[in-house]
Amino acid sequence: MRSLTAVFLAISLVMSSNVQADEKPEVSPEEDSKEESPWLITPLISSDPKISTAAGVLAGYVHQFDEESPPSLFGVVGTYSTTDSWYVGAFAKSHFGLDKHRLSTAIVTGEIRNDYSDFLSSGLDVQTTDDVTMFALRYAYQIYGHWYLGPQFVSTNYAISGDNLLSGQVLEQIGLTGFKSNGLGLYTQYDTRDNQYSPSTGQVFEAHNVAYRESLGGEVSFDAFTADYQYYIPYDKGHVLALHAKGRWTDDAPPSGYSSVDLRGYTRGQYLAPHMTMVEADYRYSVQKYKKLGLAAFAGAAALYGDDESEQGDNVYPAGGVGVFYQLNEEKMVVRADIAVGEDGNYGFYLQFGHPFEK
Repeated sequence: MRSLTAVFLAISLVMSSNVQADEKPEVSPEEDSKEESPWLITPLISSDPKISTAAGVLAGYVHQFDEESPPSLFGVVGTYSTTDSWYVGAFAKSHFGLDKHRLSTAIVTGEIRNDYSDFLSSGLDVQTTDDVTMFALRYAYQIYGHWYLGPQFVSTNYAISGDNLLSGQVLEQIGLTGFKSNGLGLYTQYDTRDNQYSPSTGQVFEAHNVAYRESLGGEVSFDAFTADYQYYIPYDKGHVLALHAKGRWTDDAPPSGYSSVDLRGYTRGQYLAPHMTMVEADYRYSVQKYKKLGLAAFAGAAALYGDDESEQGDNVYPAGGVGVFYQLNEEKMVVRADIAVGEDGNYGFYLQFGHPFEK
């Protein structure tokens, strides 16, 4: 789903600790006995050339069901932008039963207004409005060792309209008018990460498909397959190099179901093709002078392919940038601010909950 990047404003937290990394802070017995609050409440802010500046709020609740399961997160989120774009949603990412069961779900609804220059390399400036309602449910069971397997369900009601006559004609001509469909799929995961929210070592591989079918109550039938791999290499004093590769491939999809550039610095939906693959590296430097503060630098590239337009043109999209992050709690949940730059005037500022690609 494009243009729904929720990003989190917590700059006031970044410099709130000046404890040396090799020192233990002095606390009173009363302070030591206090339990960390399970609540996470933070403002949201984002900015990019398409939806301008958006602000909102996220409220989350952290709960650990048992000692073997990672902490679970439940929350609600909503934003509103200066272009009258908005969305609200609720989500849950839960681990329970000694981490043998993993259940994730989300529901989102909103209206996103985009202002594209050179839309899909057409040379035209196009203004669109996306009305989106989406529900997703995924369950995975530990079948052996670090392997998980289970079903998933996705329901999408995604309507796109042009905000003027020319924009509407362009969308109609290329068939980018949205779709309504329900899909079922199979999800598998291999996970050896030491932490679900801010890994410092290990790897995770995920693969899943969604078979959208008219027989399930939708208006279109097509298939989408996604594979995602992340590898974490630790260095001295808490530094981490995170490597990420991802691909999305479709079969018989309408243009509204195509793949898009999945990199910071680009707005999802500006460039489309049936298939997408990308690679990126994200280096996270732990600032030893401050207990929970870190710096980041990243770079990557994505390729679109599978149709005549992407095969004939320049279909590789590079991006890079820098960031800063702060650890919020003992579960190593972080808030992170990134500035990313792509080609052809694409850029973005993201202040978000969690490191990129670890959702």
